[in-house]
Amino acid sequence: MTTLFYHDDAQPELLKAKRIAILGYGSQGHAHALNLRDSGHDVRVGLRPESGSVHKAEEAGLRVLPISDACAEADVIMVLVPDTEQKRTYDQEIAPQLSAGKCLLFAHGFNIRFNLISPPPDVDVAMIAPKGPGHLVRRTYVDGAGVPALVAVHHDATGQAHALALAYADAIGATRAGVLETTFAEETETDLFGEQVVLCGGVTALVRAGYETLVEAGYQPESAYFECLHELKLIVDLMYEEGITGMRYSVSDTAEYGDLTRGSRVITDAVKGEMKKILTEIQDGTFAAEWIEENEIGRPRYRELREAGKRHPIEQIGTTLRAMMPFVSAGRQKVSEASGGDTD
Repeated sequence: MTTLFYHDDAQPELLKAKRIAILGYGSQGHAHALNLRDSGHDVRVGLRPESGSVHKAEEAGLRVLPISDACAEADVIMVLVPDTEQKRTYDQEIAPQLSAGKCLLFAHGFNIRFNLISPPPDVDVAMIAPKGPGHLVRRTYVDGAGVPALVAVHHDATGQAHALALAYADAIGATRAGVLETTFAEETETDLFGEQVVLCGGVTALVRAGYETLVEAGYQPESAYFECLHELKLIVDLMYEEGITGMRYSVSDTAEYGDLTRGSRVITDAVKGEMKKILTEIQDGTFAAEWIEENEIGRPRYRELREAGKRHPIEQIGTTLRAMMPFVSAGRQKVSEASGGDTD
């Protein structure tokens, strides 16, 4: 069974004596910084001087410093810049400011798992990974609740790495919901797998294939959009709230029977076999090496595939239909404003 930690398991006083630097002020960065501040901790935000987030952080009443200066001041450094920027940021601005006893925190294990960042042995390295977007981390904290998180320790130089990470989780509100014990490898590999096979890659490919099948059979694109994309949120919300069984209870008997008898014809043993291949590529570093190389050469394939996705007919019909539903764009605007609107 997974080990779960709650507020009573944390030692908040461990963090009270520490100076904390949050590097980045995007979705997660803004939430961590504000929650830590409101929990009474000594927080500064590390940003590049040219970052558009500098004004946002200062407007929120936070102290902003260049990344190197923030790291020099801090005892605890949380790295919340994008994965692809972390190695450069570490090499140029974090590493020169590390000294014995400092604590380096991450919210995703990619750069540690694949050895892109190798901190010195006298520094604590741990992870606190909220299982929700930054706007929820912030909103639930303000509401007196929290988003669950994962905790892991890569290196315990001081003997207090786990306790310090748990105190950090408590300060951002995660212990109100529960903090699950994991490892850097498990978090990284399952996170990448979920994104590629289900949450992003699997879902988008399934939606587009369903849409194409209906349109190619002569049905209106608008009807295909509503059935294969728009209504997906309704089903996901039900699963989110009640699980798969709860979702099946809430839909019609006809829908449930179709689910029970046809789903396995779409997600076949061959599809599951491909999932296993993708998992192997994650575990053995094939995906990481591919993504690192793609970034090093300027992301040509990434840009080509992204633009092709934008040109898919479902995007054109979706733009038209969403314009008829102002409540959809209103929700998107609220999320964008809450998250800071960027990933820095």
